[in-house]
Amino acid sequence: MSAQLTPANHDRDSAGMTYVYPVVSRRAGGVSVGINLNPNNACNWACVYCQVPGLTRGTAPDIDLARLEAELRAMLADILHGDFMQTRVPEGARRLNDIALSGNGEPTSAKAFPQIIALVGQVMADFGLAGKIRLVLITNGSLADRPRVQEGLRKMASLNGEVWFKFDSATAGGMRAINQTRIAPNKQFERLAVAARLCPTWLQTCVFALDGVPPSDAEQAAYLAAVERIRQQQIPVRGVLLYGLARPSMQPQAARLSALPAAWLDSFAAKIRAAGLPVKVSP
Repeated sequence: MSAQLTPANHDRDSAGMTYVYPVVSRRAGGVSVGINLNPNNACNWACVYCQVPGLTRGTAPDIDLARLEAELRAMLADILHGDFMQTRVPEGARRLNDIALSGNGEPTSAKAFPQIIALVGQVMADFGLAGKIRLVLITNGSLADRPRVQEGLRKMASLNGEVWFKFDSATAGGMRAINQTRIAPNKQFERLAVAARLCPTWLQTCVFALDGVPPSDAEQAAYLAAVERIRQQQIPVRGVLLYGLARPSMQPQAARLSALPAAWLDSFAAKIRAAGLPVKVSP
């Protein structure tokens, strides 16, 4: 029998499939069916906390849509009609919460992104899941200004979809240090506005100590100023998913990272709420 899944085990190979893998999600509070569009471990960012081993710079490969569909149908059949929940999932987490496009790189870099969203929507409808579970896109948002990505986001909105948009820092220095990207914060803010107006969107923010030091007062102030700007410009962001380090980084900087106390996260969450956005905290 396969080992039980836990929130600390997000092994993308646990189901023996190319694209589809199940996880017990601490943030989602149940079983999430993951879709990994980057089995080549390639991403256009290289976040220092990333848990992907052998991460390389690049984009998603061409996706075998027939294989993706077959794997998704097989996984959902096992979860909904087989013994998957009883044999693989701890009691108390035995509910299907969502289908999440995440995986080992930036999912929107897949050229067939809108076709993939349409395919997933059809499979959800065939299993009677449309409108009952969420379709989640976990993204760094860096390609949200591309027409094909926007087409996919529009389709997601019609499928009870929501975007988790990576927003770890609102400064150029912070984005270079954490995400290892030279994207200008203002440009990324514009992409956030685009995504949020096309599909329900949450900010996804990872906080941690670097060399034992938490985010600086200046970093926190810049983040809170961005939250205030979101509110002032009436960008329809749903809130912030604020989380700490749950699993070890597989990047060269791993030894420099450490988890912050839950009290630090709670304090920062209170500041974000005061600036105008709801917050869900996962230490």
